[in-house]
Amino acid sequence: MYRFFFRLVFRRMDPERAHHLAVGWIRLVARVPVLRTFVAAALAPRFGELRTEAFGLRMHGPFGLAAGFDKNALAVDGMAMLGFDHVEIGTVTGEPQPGNPRQRLFRLMADRALVNRMGFNNEGSAAVAARLAARRAVFRTTVGVNIGKTKVVPEGEAIADYVLSTERLAGHADYLVVNVSSPNTPGLRDLQAVDLLGPLLAAVREAADRTVTGRRVPLLVKIAPDLADEDIDAVADLAVGLGLDGIIATNTTVAREGLGLRSGAALTAETGGLSGAPLKARSLEVLRRLYARVGDRITLVGVGGVENAEDAWQRVLAGATLVQGYSAFVYEGPFWSRAVHKGLAARLRASPYATLAEAVGADTRKVTV
Repeated sequence: MYRFFFRLVFRRMDPERAHHLAVGWIRLVARVPVLRTFVAAALAPRFGELRTEAFGLRMHGPFGLAAGFDKNALAVDGMAMLGFDHVEIGTVTGEPQPGNPRQRLFRLMADRALVNRMGFNNEGSAAVAARLAARRAVFRTTVGVNIGKTKVVPEGEAIADYVLSTERLAGHADYLVVNVSSPNTPGLRDLQAVDLLGPLLAAVREAADRTVTGRRVPLLVKIAPDLADEDIDAVADLAVGLGLDGIIATNTTVAREGLGLRSGAALTAETGGLSGAPLKARSLEVLRRLYARVGDRITLVGVGGVENAEDAWQRVLAGATLVQGYSAFVYEGPFWSRAVHKGLAARLRASPYATLAEAVGADTRKVTV
């Protein structure tokens, strides 16, 4: 039914308008107790064997919604209602910003991909912090907060900008993510160089510890798939050395490998970050390299081209404790999370592993032994 509706309605709409409409519907349903109870019972069944612990947080399972879908923390309970075990909001910047001019989101339907150059459009850290503070959770879910640099802030003031967001948002986050890998903010990816990344992450860690008392907020960094292998190794070593809690691999790519021309040359030539199925192979490759480098010392989150339960299972075997998705949600609709969880549980039961934790990194370990 969703695919029929998508072909009939959503595909004819501007992608960003369709996105806002979908978020509005999800929010509306989540506000009506009888509706949200019915929907959650249908779409968010719990599989006990998938219970997951990551950086000290217990979750119903490993599968979550990647940053980018809910930039302003408008639909956290709605996404939990649809079965996502964790919801990563953002990217949120220190100050509000409109993002890049429209049109800035494109569907490459034949390639099951998206291209976006949104430019961190969001209401800013103060507004998002206020919304999270006022939230009265109706579903238990883990909330990650992804923070990035305000576009107009010079690179020399980037640390102060991230610290400002940290001070406002860390107290409302189950975990915090430093995003230095979006291709849509000029100069942002330069911050992935370890000589710049190290001081930034240390400053965010100090700000989170200073701001939040009584608990330690887990801190992760999200990296690009376009890094050279030696740079991936350098970031991995830096993360371990700084005592980070995790690495998210990966963000969108500026490369266009893996794209056919079925979606049309005009769409494939649009600038911005590519996500979806064409990113699958590279994101999995980066994940395997990271796990071979860091092992179990920090938590890895696999994202990029995850379309189904098999993709999620392959990320677990490659080294991911948590798995995220976004682009496939656009194409698969509200039953997607349920299908991924059901398929993951079936694969675990058919595997030689007693728990999901035992399966994490199993294939990568075989290769590196």
